Amino acid sequence: MSTDTPGIDPLEALRAPRDPACDVFLTGPVFLDIIFTGLDSAPVRGTESWARGMGSSPGGVANMATALARLGLRTALAAAFGDDHYGEYCWDALEQGEGIDLSMSHTVPGWHSPVTVSMAYEGERTMVSHGHEAPAPAPVAGTSTGAAGTTGTSTGAATPVFPQCPPRARAAIASLAPGRSEPWVATAARDGALVFGDVGWDETGRWDLDALPDLAHCEAFLPNAEEAMRYTRTDCPRAAAHALAERVPLAVVTLGAEGAYAVDGRSGTAAAVPAIEVEALDPTGAGDVFVAGFVTGTLADWPLADRLAFAGLTAALSVQEFGGSLSAPGWAEIAAWWQLIRTCDRQDPAALERYAFLDDLLPTTARVWPLRRAVPTIGFRQ
Repeated sequence: MSTDTPGIDPLEALRAPRDPACDVFLTGPVFLDIIFTGLDSAPVRGTESWARGMGSSPGGVANMATALARLGLRTALAAAFGDDHYGEYCWDALEQGEGIDLSMSHTVPGWHSPVTVSMAYEGERTMVSHGHEAPAPAPVAGTSTGAAGTTGTSTGAATPVFPQCPPRARAAIASLAPGRSEPWVATAARDGALVFGDVGWDETGRWDLDALPDLAHCEAFLPNAEEAMRYTRTDCPRAAAHALAERVPLAVVTLGAEGAYAVDGRSGTAAAVPAIEVEALDPTGAGDVFVAGFVTGTLADWPLADRLAFAGLTAALSVQEFGGSLSAPGWAEIAAWWQLIRTCDRQDPAALERYAFLDDLLPTTARVWPLRRAVPTIGFRQ
């Protein structure tokens, strides 16, 4: 994280002494991402392709954790890390570089870190991944384990390790999958956390909302347009959002180049925000950054349209840089964009007004655009 990033706390006005110390909790696998950019086309069998750009960074759940932390949210991550150099790099990048709380994470001796190679070309990406599921840390007799890798003294028998015991948090982000229920999700919701449900492609082909048991605990559900239409058997993303809002309080459907559409099931309010046109270098992790932006706006109690606009902006800024996690923008990047965009010729005043809420959030001075970031890589030492 840049040392000159302004320290903005989007929840400062809402914080109270008895609030949870953690703003957002999440768990999942951390990958080492190796990203190739500047490819003119997909690799061809039997040939060697050269990329004009390359970077590496923590990936997987680290994409969203980093995006949340850079937006000023106190972020806690429970994850397994390998004890190889890749795992050490990812741990240091997240804890020391981004200030993410890893006290619930643990290192697994002899387990190698999962790796993803991502190739970006023609505005899309192709990924190849390798890894093995990390073994769960075993409970230790005579201790109580409140979270993965953390123990405390106890006179009783060994207790289950995380994920049964998540910390108190304002929000939690759950990755929903057909036929799978994570016990910690219900616990987090019961303890007052707003649960935001993310989802991936349904490999079963059933596309059955009833097969997502943890959806019942979610405050918000954030599928993309294709996923939303398949789950609701509709042929329009907006109709899908309204159908989903009958199942969850907040339904948010991302529409790719068309922006995003959301429906508040409690009030019936709907909002649509167009996407920001940018020259994309690497789209890896853009969906995760979008979720982080929407979570930030929701916890800050912004109007629905402002949350969508902010989420879309953070995602747009992220695709202009390498990697899924290290490309996530902080407040300095957002301030620099806002300062630049208002000085550009031929800007639509109505489009600029959509982001006027940033005036009350951003510092009066910003870094000069274009921004210069460190190239994410492994191996350099101070």
